[in-house]
Amino acid sequence: MALAHRDYRRLIASQLLSLTGSQMQVVAINWHVYLLTKSPLALGFVGLTRVLPIVGFSLWGGLVADRSDRRRVMIATQTAMTAVALALAGTTWFGHETLWVLYTLNALGAAAVAFDGPSRQALIPRLVPPEDLPGALSLNLSVFQAALIGGPALSGLLIAQAGTGTKGLALIYLLNAVSFLAVIFALVTMRTSGAPEPTEGKVEMSAALAEGLRFVFKTPIMVWTMGLDFLATFFSGATSLLPIFADQVLRVGARGYGILAAAPAVGALAGALYLSIRPLPDRQGRIFLWSVIAYGAATVVFGLSRSFWLTLAALAGVGLADAISTVIRQTIRQFVTPDRLRGRMTSINMIFFMGGPQLGELEAGFVASLFASTVVGVTVSVVSGGVATMILTAAIAAAAPVVRQYDYRTNPGGSP
Repeated sequence: MALAHRDYRRLIASQLLSLTGSQMQVVAINWHVYLLTKSPLALGFVGLTRVLPIVGFSLWGGLVADRSDRRRVMIATQTAMTAVALALAGTTWFGHETLWVLYTLNALGAAAVAFDGPSRQALIPRLVPPEDLPGALSLNLSVFQAALIGGPALSGLLIAQAGTGTKGLALIYLLNAVSFLAVIFALVTMRTSGAPEPTEGKVEMSAALAEGLRFVFKTPIMVWTMGLDFLATFFSGATSLLPIFADQVLRVGARGYGILAAAPAVGALAGALYLSIRPLPDRQGRIFLWSVIAYGAATVVFGLSRSFWLTLAALAGVGLADAISTVIRQTIRQFVTPDRLRGRMTSINMIFFMGGPQLGELEAGFVASLFASTVVGVTVSVVSGGVATMILTAAIAAAAPVVRQYDYRTNPGGSP
């Protein structure tokens, strides 16, 4: 069992605290931008400020993870994210925040994530033996989803208690800064080496990047699954519009917004916990495809709903479907990728995995802004995205037998 291993246990516990703080900050920034602008397009640009640094720096983050001590890289990135959160807290508390300050600090935090993610994902297989890796990956997702539940709910509560001012937002940013200290402590006290496996000779950076790109894009199962994940989250990624749904569609205010933002994680946590204690069934490729179709269908229900409880159920369904597809994709990647390439593989995947939903937020905000009525605009944006996701998934299912037939027990490399 993954939790039997000391270093993994400490890291996962500290990540629960840190990720909760980070999700509190994500929700707070969205609400902050909404308070300043009341604009769906401005909310969409929050996603753009997150994705541009990830696209720009992820490949370099993967290269650093494969060449440097992954523990030391994470200590540096966690420290940088602490500084960003403190800057958000300070500017908000003293009333110096502007839209562009929020965008800039959000982008700086995303740049740190671009280096942190590859090192963290490449470090995890070192902390547990191979037989415990699928469980560890599922538990990682469970922790992330638990943070997605607790973080938004706590943010909604603090924002509601603070009323119309921004002092509650400043407190959220400060709590996030403190949460990073737990991860830094776990990394400093870790016994497992974070140094990458030695390689013969020194490879030029451009050649090393090319090697990682070549590996990923010549592995069909990775190309198809990452591509579908990008398209699905691009068209169905509309969580940045939740402040508008909470305020103008469902009229439940900041407290309701926090609950709505946590709802996808409730479904995802249930799915991730189930998969952490039960092995994946056979023919994971088909399960992956059906889970993405379910993701699109739940998004359609979310967009059409005018009931708070039905919206909660639909968002929970979105999270459940996403958790299933995520565990399958993560398992595929770790089984087919050698350790010396894990950082670069993760960095390439981050462009798809994080780029899709963040660009999707911009797309959703842009579509919503085309309509005179904000309520009509956000409805059309979300529903059309869900429909597009289902159509694209059906097309890829027909075009890619390597995905339909994939089973890591009989074909771990995903070869056609």
